[in-house]
Amino acid sequence: MLSGKRVLLIVGGGIAACKTPELARLIRKAGGHVRVILTKAGAEFVTPLTLASLTGEKVHDALFSLTDEIEMGHIELSRSADLVVVAPATADLMAKAAHGLANDLASTALLATDKPVLMAPAMNVRMWLNPATRRNIATLRDDGISFIGPDEGEMACGEYGPGRMAEPAAILATIEAHFVREVAPKPLAGKHVLITAGPTHEPIDPVRYIANRSSGKQGYALAEAARDSGARVTLVSGPVTLPAPAGIRTIRVETAREMDEAVEQALPADIAIFAAAVADWRVADESAEKRKKDGNAIPPLQLTENPDILARISRHGSKRPCLVVGFAAETGKVLEHAKAKFARKGCDLLVANDVSPASGVMGGDRNRVHLVSPEGVESLPEMGKGEVATALIARFAERLARPA
Repeated sequence: MLSGKRVLLIVGGGIAACKTPELARLIRKAGGHVRVILTKAGAEFVTPLTLASLTGEKVHDALFSLTDEIEMGHIELSRSADLVVVAPATADLMAKAAHGLANDLASTALLATDKPVLMAPAMNVRMWLNPATRRNIATLRDDGISFIGPDEGEMACGEYGPGRMAEPAAILATIEAHFVREVAPKPLAGKHVLITAGPTHEPIDPVRYIANRSSGKQGYALAEAARDSGARVTLVSGPVTLPAPAGIRTIRVETAREMDEAVEQALPADIAIFAAAVADWRVADESAEKRKKDGNAIPPLQLTENPDILARISRHGSKRPCLVVGFAAETGKVLEHAKAKFARKGCDLLVANDVSPASGVMGGDRNRVHLVSPEGVESLPEMGKGEVATALIARFAERLARPA
């Protein structure tokens, strides 16, 4: 799987560094070539001799090595690899990478590289959950760095929770998947794809809001599939618990009006996919203070319509994307309602699905969709949401490539 591929393995400090010899062995066994940067802290847990024996290469550990730096070793190491893997990625290493610090060979190589980076975090559960670490991870994801793990379980310190480094076999599988994507066709190369995902929250007062059960999983899967097809992707996301996908510009919003504005600012785009479950209405008289029960009649909520983002972009004139795709989440008469919405909104394609409680789609990991087009309806079989996304993006790319 990795024949001829060059991996730069950066080994951070922590007990998880004891797993890196096995990772190096597996990469070599799969046909890959491994060079290692061993941090000073990492050398407290695994020796340079062990790693050199398993990789057949000199282990690099000093930024100011006279023999290496005559040839700008930190630049050469970071540029000659096809993929940089940081395992374990400690809180310290991630903080340095997030803030552009470079005071040792590992952090300097990360700052100097122009190649993809995969990090396998490992640290105490409290360190992983610390707000500073969460901010650094968000920054690194926005910068296009990928992550695997951490796993949840018992740690060397005796605590339990997320923070264990992923197992070497899982890291190897992620490395292999990266190179599979590298050679996959890129039908959307050079294209900009704009995607909305998740719900919107429409405030009633400072503590209450109108919302729906959308998890954002299908929209996020579409964003990743578009990225893997070579597109530059902008994801406008309502409030969800999903991490920002690597290599994708993610704009987080809360309300329909904020989503509408973010979509407008993200134009122009070649394809716009409106997978978000936008609230149709909002409270017209949002209260500045929490509404209180006073023992009298229940206060009425005066509703007003939210912007219809799909319809507006479908009729946008000169800034209209070449392909506009809507979504219809229905709980009954799915195709009947979807065809009516397709005719009403003015989009080029519409994806419909059944989100009734019995379907398990809303918040679940599987989906069954129907693609409505001027030619008719194509019904896809039930699949995982990632597989649905891959199938849909392939169809959107094919549609975009058709002669005008």
